[in-house]
Amino acid sequence: MRNFIFSFLALLLLPAYMSGQVIKGKVQDEKGLPIPGANIVSTETKASTTSDFDGNFSINAKENESLEFSFIGYETTTKKATSNMTVALKESETTLKEVVVIGYGTRKKIDNTTAITSINADEISKTKVLNASQAIQGKAAGVQVVSSDLPGSTPSVIIRGMGTAIGGRTPLFVVDGMPTENINNINTNDIVSYDILKDASSLAIYGNRASNGVIIITTKKGKGNKLSIEAESFAGFREPLKTVKMAGSNQFSHYTNAALQSTTFSQDQPINTDWFNAITKTGSYNQNNVSVSGSSESIKYFFSLGNYEEKAILNGLEYSRLTFRNNNEYKISKKLTLNQTFSVGYTHSTPKPLDAFTTAYKQSPIVPVYFPNGQYGVSFVGNNGFAGTSGSSFNNVGNPVAALNFFDEQQKSILMQGGLKLDYEIIKSLKFTSQFNGENYTWKNYNYSNTKAIWLAADPSRVAANYPTTSHLNDLTKGREDRFNWNLSNYFTYNKEFGDIHDIELTAGTESSSVGSTSKLTVVRKDVNANSNYWALSGAEYAGNVTSYRDEVSNESRLQSYFGRFQYKLMNKYLITGTVRRDGSSNFSKDYRWGTFPSFGLGWIMTNENFLANVNGIDLLKLRGGWGRLGNQRVPLNNQSFSSGLIGYLGGSILSEGTTINSQIDPSLSWEITEEASAGLDFELLNRKLKGSFDVYDKTTTNVILNTTPFQTSGVSSASPAHVGEVSNKGYEIALRWEDKITDDISYWIGGNYSNNTNKLKSLKDANLAAVLGGGLGNGQYTKLLANSSVGQPLGSFFLYDYAGFDSATGTMLYYKADGTTATQDAVVDADRKYVGSVLPTSTYGISLGLVYKNFDLSVDGYGTSGAKVYNGKKAQRFAGENIEESLATNFWTPNNLTATKPGPFNQVPIASTYYLESGDFFRVNNITLGYKIPLKGDFISSARVYVNAINPFITQKFSGFSPELNGDGDPYGSQGIELNAYPTLRSFVFGVNLKF
Repeated sequence: MRNFIFSFLALLLLPAYMSGQVIKGKVQDEKGLPIPGANIVSTETKASTTSDFDGNFSINAKENESLEFSFIGYETTTKKATSNMTVALKESETTLKEVVVIGYGTRKKIDNTTAITSINADEISKTKVLNASQAIQGKAAGVQVVSSDLPGSTPSVIIRGMGTAIGGRTPLFVVDGMPTENINNINTNDIVSYDILKDASSLAIYGNRASNGVIIITTKKGKGNKLSIEAESFAGFREPLKTVKMAGSNQFSHYTNAALQSTTFSQDQPINTDWFNAITKTGSYNQNNVSVSGSSESIKYFFSLGNYEEKAILNGLEYSRLTFRNNNEYKISKKLTLNQTFSVGYTHSTPKPLDAFTTAYKQSPIVPVYFPNGQYGVSFVGNNGFAGTSGSSFNNVGNPVAALNFFDEQQKSILMQGGLKLDYEIIKSLKFTSQFNGENYTWKNYNYSNTKAIWLAADPSRVAANYPTTSHLNDLTKGREDRFNWNLSNYFTYNKEFGDIHDIELTAGTESSSVGSTSKLTVVRKDVNANSNYWALSGAEYAGNVTSYRDEVSNESRLQSYFGRFQYKLMNKYLITGTVRRDGSSNFSKDYRWGTFPSFGLGWIMTNENFLANVNGIDLLKLRGGWGRLGNQRVPLNNQSFSSGLIGYLGGSILSEGTTINSQIDPSLSWEITEEASAGLDFELLNRKLKGSFDVYDKTTTNVILNTTPFQTSGVSSASPAHVGEVSNKGYEIALRWEDKITDDISYWIGGNYSNNTNKLKSLKDANLAAVLGGGLGNGQYTKLLANSSVGQPLGSFFLYDYAGFDSATGTMLYYKADGTTATQDAVVDADRKYVGSVLPTSTYGISLGLVYKNFDLSVDGYGTSGAKVYNGKKAQRFAGENIEESLATNFWTPNNLTATKPGPFNQVPIASTYYLESGDFFRVNNITLGYKIPLKGDFISSARVYVNAINPFITQKFSGFSPELNGDGDPYGSQGIELNAYPTLRSFVFGVNLKF
């Protein structure tokens, strides 16, 4: 592919170099002062030079040749070459020209009254990760990104705290006008801006989909006056950032013998298996991207192709993604413009069960991966105290290598997105926009399970002849899923300036959208041909071949909306913004289908006042604030349940069977409502070298939907959703950035942000909640609770027994009871549990450092959290005969070691307690990039940069496990914050090159 591209370019673009006469001149500012170090480049021959201390320059160029003049802090300008020319550069007013995407339009950043964080393309593409949301971690105040290095996983993004307990928590993504659920299909190199709308004043324009925040992504379009080709290729390798040292064979034997009070295991073991190493390897990944763009008078075009491939650290886990994007803009007439977007994302993966990590943690090191006869190692111990093919089983842990080898699954998906946007200028100040976007998703998989081989591998004494004749030889699971979503918006935009002091913009329109019904089909067939070429469902019409059949179709969800926005600027000082949106959702009953979501914002550009206009060192002070109401329609809906097979006497002695309704329906069920008041200050100081912002907010979500149980007299018993809760989020955010230039060759920046959020379940109506016992450990224990007693606690709170040390006389672990006394785990009850912190951090922060020296560039990004709790689930899931960490296998209590620091060995299932709860605080260097721009002469390659990246090279953490960043299933009452079957955080090193033609 690369050779083809170069050959094609060689035919189209012949390198040329034409020398000319020497052009001399001077570069100065608007006041006539010389500008030393200005860059002068011929746009035709690429000849270049810089101005001297007095602003003078000379360059090889012909008269009338186009010369480009640029210097930091000044606007770039192009002039025709003349003899003894003088060029005056205008001071840059970047702040006045920067725009932010605000939904259904853009706004100058200086005129914006809301809290929006914009992240540019360079910041997103700098960190070589699959999902753009992972790349913005630590770069936006008030935005928490919880990511996983599992290939193809989706990070959780939480904006200004979590406002819902069991409803949808994901922000709304809007990609080139298309609302979508995630952005795994987007090549980060195709993104030009990533705008995060954070406060209700900016979000209300999206109505009942906005309470979790909105992220607007704009992809690249064609630019320039000639064909431009950009290519990037990188490759890297990956390894776990942190590992956990487990007990060796002899330590395991000593500890387990002490727990069993026997000499079951020899303390001179011949095998010492490192199970983590047995299931992992050094991972590798690479990506190749190429894009073609350009423009003419009537068309702007952009094409991109990207291919990502990863061989994960977990044996057999592979992932690949192919992306294609085409964005075109057609200038049909002076007043009519058509924009077209189209993208395809194709993924292929061979997933593996993540419980292999937990199994590797738990399996004894005395068990070999394979016995000498080639059979998989199992946990049998013989009379000699060694693991072997015969003896008695000493734990229920499988062989993780065998589990990976026997797990044979493939998944494929295709996501296509496309849209048309028509802009028509009715009159000079009035524009009409019509935009349609569609999204089609298809997914399919197969999973082949060799049940007979798995049965044989579980016990070395088994033989094929004894395989039960009633059991399946194998099972083949095949599934598919598809859906189609669309969105249509039509709106008018009116923009007009009056009398040099009034600037007004009005936007009004309608929007219709549909999240189409999702169709899922899953079929399990037994005893298929072992040859994968025959892994199909042919013959499945025979009921005896099919062991499971599920055909599901979800309801379509439609939304009809009307929206309007008013933006006004007076005397370039005073700003007013008002929005309103009215949404009608098919998810809810007729009388509760429509809702209105208003907001307003105010701003004051103080530095445009006379008393601050000429204050030295203060370049910008802007005060802003606002209020708004938002909605969340991704909530549990009414679901009528029935109980059948009931019997009763109906008016006599005849006993009749029947069916009865067993749940109550809340006819008023609708969206959750969030109201937020916020204020902020933006500033730029010291010749715009120091920039920053400070924000405070108070956000309350009412109508929070939770499952409630009915009163006993109602005659029904199933829980059902109802509006009974209120959640509060209060916080503040700080963002700072310093940029400066030491010399003409050296510039640098340093930036950071800090966010603090207090989250809690504020109150409950008079209702009896159906308790959510979450954070299950797979051993009968739960770790989290959402119930009536949770009022005043943050969402995702752990609810555990409080560890009280151990009895120095017996080594037995003790726990506090509600009355303050202590007891063993057999003598405590649920009433002795208490709330002990949440998976949600109270603070997040990020830093960014950068240095540019001539053609070298260096940048460092870091991210950290504090205040979160995480649970060491793999450590707390222990059953008898399972391995322990090395730290537990030393200095534990025995009758001969009464002064030990750790409790005595035990084999019973431990209760969920604070003994396994640890701090989730960490600070990690997310990315270090070192690049070098190769100086080139000639026209064929206009720019070449080589770079190296270190991703997650260092971390400081208090957690004793693999990683304190534990996204799990993304549910605060699920596996989020629990290290169990969790993919480790990885350290990656990347080498790459960027080329421009």
